[in-house]
Amino acid sequence: MPPLLAVLAISFEITVGYPLSEFEIPTPNSMPSGITSGPDNAVWFAEFLGNKIARIGVEGGITEFPIPTPDSGPTILCRGPDGAIWFTEYGGNNIGRITTSGSITEFPVPTARGGLYSIVAGSDGNLWFTEAEADKIGRITTTGVMDEFLLPTPDSYPYVLTAGPDGNLWCVESKADKIARITVAGAVTEFPIPTSGSFPIGIATGPDGNLWFTEFESNKIGRITPTGSITEFEIPTAASEPRGIVADPDGKLWFTEFAGSKIGEITTDGAVEEFDLPAAGSGPLRITAGPDGNVWFTERTGNRVGTIGIPKRARVVPFP
Repeated sequence: MPPLLAVLAISFEITVGYPLSEFEIPTPNSMPSGITSGPDNAVWFAEFLGNKIARIGVEGGITEFPIPTPDSGPTILCRGPDGAIWFTEYGGNNIGRITTSGSITEFPVPTARGGLYSIVAGSDGNLWFTEAEADKIGRITTTGVMDEFLLPTPDSYPYVLTAGPDGNLWCVESKADKIARITVAGAVTEFPIPTSGSFPIGIATGPDGNLWFTEFESNKIGRITPTGSITEFEIPTAASEPRGIVADPDGKLWFTEFAGSKIGEITTDGAVEEFDLPAAGSGPLRITAGPDGNVWFTERTGNRVGTIGIPKRARVVPFP
């Protein structure tokens, strides 16, 4: 099947200096999930129901690449140390690799129905991924060799992980209300979140050398130091269901509010600002820093990819 190309864009100005653009995905009801910046000055994202990996240029224009395994359910993707894009297949139980030209290779994971979700490049030159339903963290080399590490807490549901500033991997354990630190040798340390029932669901390394995470159920943004000290910050919009989070180049973090249909911004001091998306119920899900200096995000129910300008791009009005 040849790749599909789309160039439809809808642009809005949501506040001075924060321009927002949204791009329709060619495949209807594709349920876009993970998103990452690629090595080719473009943004890449996964289509969970569309069974595709897609590329969008910073000016728009979407190219889609079908995944060989039917109903593979691609979820999260990341830029690999080998110049390719790596992704997890929740339904296919594979780790996938796609080159910038669209060539796809799949590697089966040893544990059946592990619930593959997140993937990130580690400091050791390997890719690390979560097996949410198997309570495992996996490691795969760029040649496809895998190892798996069982987490200490049963039914902890390791969901999203990130590469930490300390060279370790950091992971949210959604059902256990914990943050886990995993060394590149596979040693695990767990830190309980103060708020019970918080259901952490996203995590990213912040510009301050700490880890920042979203609390889906308790409606908070959390911060954990590399030594395990946790601080939590309330989100103004009630029941906003924060999910993805990412640091921007200007020293702040951005996060998605799935139920609130908003994009949030938080400073390292915990000050939160929120921006409404044009369409209610768009379901912003995952978010990344783009190669153009802006942040990019997927809209799961809106079937779009969006981008929002960051403060350094704010318009300057000269004095008369």
